[in-house]
Amino acid sequence: MVATLKDVAAAAGVSVKTASNVVNGYEFVKASTRERVLSAIQELGYQPNLAARNLRAGRTGVIGLAVPSLSFSYFAELADAVLEASRKLGFVTLIEQTGGDRDVELELLRGSRLSMLDGLLFSPLGMSNDDAEYLNVDYPLVLLGERIFEGPTDHVLMQNVNGGYAATAHLLNSGRRRIAVLGAHRGELVGSASLRLEGYRRALTDFGVDTGDELVVFREGWHRADGAAATQELLSSGTSFDAIFALNDELALGALRILHQENIRVPEDVAVIGFDNLVDGQFAMPSLSTIDPGRADIADRAVTALIERIGDRAATKRPPRVIEVPFTTVARESTVSMASSVRLS
Repeated sequence: MVATLKDVAAAAGVSVKTASNVVNGYEFVKASTRERVLSAIQELGYQPNLAARNLRAGRTGVIGLAVPSLSFSYFAELADAVLEASRKLGFVTLIEQTGGDRDVELELLRGSRLSMLDGLLFSPLGMSNDDAEYLNVDYPLVLLGERIFEGPTDHVLMQNVNGGYAATAHLLNSGRRRIAVLGAHRGELVGSASLRLEGYRRALTDFGVDTGDELVVFREGWHRADGAAATQELLSSGTSFDAIFALNDELALGALRILHQENIRVPEDVAVIGFDNLVDGQFAMPSLSTIDPGRADIADRAVTALIERIGDRAATKRPPRVIEVPFTTVARESTVSMASSVRLS
């Protein structure tokens, strides 16, 4: 038997009106009530009549997700989490890849295809804080993940600085003192690389450890091949190091490959930690310690924030929100002998 909205309301112990408000993404529903209704929807397999709902509301039932590239495992896994979060709330998600190109990102923000969407989740990479004025759009827009803009829109943030600090502190607490960092970007002021590097430097300062420029390896690319090349460069330079903080997991996985190839033991000789908690890191040899930035939480909060703005157009006039997502330090075999994890905020 097909579940109805009335069945959902009864299972959640709320009125049909309240259940309808949750389905339609209205923001004034209590978080605890929303969770009960969403759980009931999942348990009963309720499918809202999207065509009727969208016709009444003048919506398409479609949101957009713009990311630099799905060739980066982080963005592929983020996209998967967004698809799942939006599906639970009755929305379809279309994905656009910008290549991290500023011109493409700006064109996307003002493009004609936006007429097909009720709102946009946007992870910019090429734009800078100087471009914040372009975020002043007339449709629901939520930024997520990477850069900090002083713009007029909601922004769901990962804690890049604190995460970089935690990764470095994890290595320092294990007795490492010559910590190389892979993947820094020259001249970058605002972005994942510069923010994580800032956290690294703060940790070294707080622990009273000096760092030399020779321990910072610059790489514009953040793929595994870039991590391998950066590690080979570090080894060829003759610089001594006993740990590596790779600014993302793909760089770290490339580093692990070169260290293994050069018969350098991990973690006995060199400890390695990454950032992103990609699934592949769990199955590396040794398994990769990392910072989990809360990808699923980022997706859930971003989708919820966007649908709140869509559900109540008056909400688009309200002040922008900055939503920081908790992260986790995940200690695995590349830094310690036994895996464990610690929740930080």
